[in-house]
Amino acid sequence: MKSINKLFVKYVSQNVFGMVGISFYILADTFFISLAEGANGITALNLVLPIYSVILAIGAMIGVGSAIRFKILRAQGEREAERYFSNAIEFTLLFGVVFMVLGGMFPDRILRLLGADAVIVQTGTAYTRIFMLFAPCFMWNHVCNAFVRNDGAPTMAMIATVCSSLFNIVMDYVLMFPLGMGMAGAALATAVSPIIGILICCIHFASKKNTIRFQFGLPSVKRLLQACELGVSAFIGEFASGVTTVVFNVLILGLAGNVGVAAYGVIANTSLVAISVFNGVSQGSQPLFSDLYGRGDTASVRRVLHLSIATGVVLALIMITLSHVLAEPIVAVFNSAGDRQMEAYAVQGIKLYFTGFLFAGFNIIGAGYLSAVAAAGWAFVASVSRGIVAIVLCALTLSVLLGLNGVWLAFPAAEMITGVVTVVGIHRSHKTGLAKKR
Repeated sequence: MKSINKLFVKYVSQNVFGMVGISFYILADTFFISLAEGANGITALNLVLPIYSVILAIGAMIGVGSAIRFKILRAQGEREAERYFSNAIEFTLLFGVVFMVLGGMFPDRILRLLGADAVIVQTGTAYTRIFMLFAPCFMWNHVCNAFVRNDGAPTMAMIATVCSSLFNIVMDYVLMFPLGMGMAGAALATAVSPIIGILICCIHFASKKNTIRFQFGLPSVKRLLQACELGVSAFIGEFASGVTTVVFNVLILGLAGNVGVAAYGVIANTSLVAISVFNGVSQGSQPLFSDLYGRGDTASVRRVLHLSIATGVVLALIMITLSHVLAEPIVAVFNSAGDRQMEAYAVQGIKLYFTGFLFAGFNIIGAGYLSAVAAAGWAFVASVSRGIVAIVLCALTLSVLLGLNGVWLAFPAAEMITGVVTVVGIHRSHKTGLAKKR
């Protein structure tokens, strides 16, 4: 029992630290853009976030799903485990090229499609083109990090993530201000940062402890589908932020215009810190869940689940408290122009929106657990509920009833509804999937 506790603390703490690093570079991006471009820059950034989310979602689905298959099959002694890494690298390249072509040729049309007016299109076109040209790198970073973590090197995965984030923050400042590149500089810093993470992961791949091998050959659609089946919660976890952003942007544009969207940009980017913490708990627990599940150690699987949920609840309570105490200072950081209306929207929004993390933490951890123990169906249902169905329905309904406050309250309402689904899924997985392993 003690060894499980120690492994849990090691994997989870390092992954939380790494994921928080990612969220901080997104906050730094938002901060520097607010200084250089003001509310228009934040609005442009928020409008293109859905595209960024889709790129990361595909990388997460293929990378995390393939790594889970690798870990389970490795624990069962199956040689098929060796083939999942190269398959993930090959397919993420294929998907990434599609985004490269679209971003390189049609960045302005993409922005208009997402609701940008002429001013925002002019502000955000360079940013959109540059980060989309680096789409394969974002996806490969997900794949490499997931496999390094599942190959028994969570420390190296954390170092790769943190160094990538620090590079982004430093280069954001250098490119945007001393070099005067503005939004293009922010995009270039963001686009190059995953390459740093990949190069650090390669240190593990070149080490004696590495057990992952790249095998040249035609990519297998069958292995891709088997990986995506278990990576779907990771996909929805990333994709959900894109769906939420699109729906909220449309509703907020009608209720409060560009200033409201800028306020939501502050809320959305700040909330990424909280989400990253829960993703860290979920991804840190995943290698333990998959390994123990593959070995048939159901008692230890339950132990890790209890530790994960308890950790999530404590962290959620801390975040909700901080969001109420620090709402004004947080908004002030991103409101260099001193826009009073934007400040009022964002402060109220943070306080209402963040109450949802009491349920969101449980749902993120629960969906990650269901994927890790091969309960793909329930992982899909829970993830789609929180990421698409419940959030869209709640946003549409509550915005009509309560206006802008209804938009902010849609997140906690959707997460509360999804919590019921997640509980049922975990209970069913205990009665069926885990029972078969005894």
